[in-house]
Amino acid sequence: MIAPWPAASRHGTAVPVQPHAADADDAPAVGTSVDHLTETYRTHYRSLLGLAALLLDDTASCEDVVQEAFIRVHSARRRVKDPDKTLAYLRQTVVNLSRSTLRRRILGLKVLAKPMPDAASAEEGAYEALERDELKRAMRGLQRRQREVLVLRYFADMTEEQVAQTLGISRGSVKAYGSRGIAALRVAMENPA
Repeated sequence: MIAPWPAASRHGTAVPVQPHAADADDAPAVGTSVDHLTETYRTHYRSLLGLAALLLDDTASCEDVVQEAFIRVHSARRRVKDPDKTLAYLRQTVVNLSRSTLRRRILGLKVLAKPMPDAASAEEGAYEALERDELKRAMRGLQRRQREVLVLRYFADMTEEQVAQTLGISRGSVKAYGSRGIAALRVAMENPA
């Protein structure tokens, strides 16, 4: 504990401050004094830091946990009546604080917003729009059945059987219209008008 500054008298001499009766009630039990905690800190800080290091992965967090453990035990020192149990209280506090730190990290990882997908540049978007327009023009140049088969097969993602049922044609016709349509599209896309 830090001793209060002595009050100055009218004559400039220091007058010792008398402790209040309440201060005597707040005094910690024998063996858990600030001096005992200070000595415990000097003696066991490294071992407590090592304990935290076994539970956590970075030095800064370990140091924070050990410091917080000493602060908490210091705040509750009146409840630690046996000086031999001070180190046990500190160890348990380090373990509990390490667990809490790990829980907060895990929760933070769960709560973090998912990153936005990489957006295409304006240039890439323009090229995609041009290709889409070229494809639409080329599709319009196909025969009606070829266009229907390709749209249902590749854009609606239907199977050959589903396309045949939808258009009321045989599965062989779907294959024929599809292959001729793709060949015509390839020619049209390679030689745009």
